[in-house]
Amino acid sequence: MKLLTLILATLATVALLFAAGDAKVTYVDHEKTSVALAKGGAITQGDDFTVSGARRTGPGQVEVHDKETDILYILDGEATFVTGGTMVGGKMTKAGQCLGTNIQGGETRHLTKGDIITIPAGTPHWFKEVPSSVNYYVVKVLKP
Repeated sequence: MKLLTLILATLATVALLFAAGDAKVTYVDHEKTSVALAKGGAITQGDDFTVSGARRTGPGQVEVHDKETDILYILDGEATFVTGGTMVGGKMTKAGQCLGTNIQGGETRHLTKGDIITIPAGTPHWFKEVPSSVNYYVVKVLKP
């Protein structure tokens, strides 16, 4: 648990390094963090970042965020993850975000426990395959 707390603190620090100006210190205890990881959802957020827990039991849609850099830390499980290339079938689903059905020409990686991957804003990314489940932290850093 200490390692997970250290990793969360590191990821939150990275997010805060991108933050400008008068950011306040945020503390989230291990109980709230554990609940968020078990259920999925927000752990903490600021004006220019969010930290969430997530769980997938199957593939997702291709995503492109215009103003959000995603930092993922895999807690357990595994997934085939694709980044880059060109989104296929993309549609704007909300301001600054498109969802699609496939990626052409991206780079495929096998993510497992302990892996960290950063996806810069504007980069297509996709959980293509999730054999059983994958649990992970997501830090979203918002560009101004």
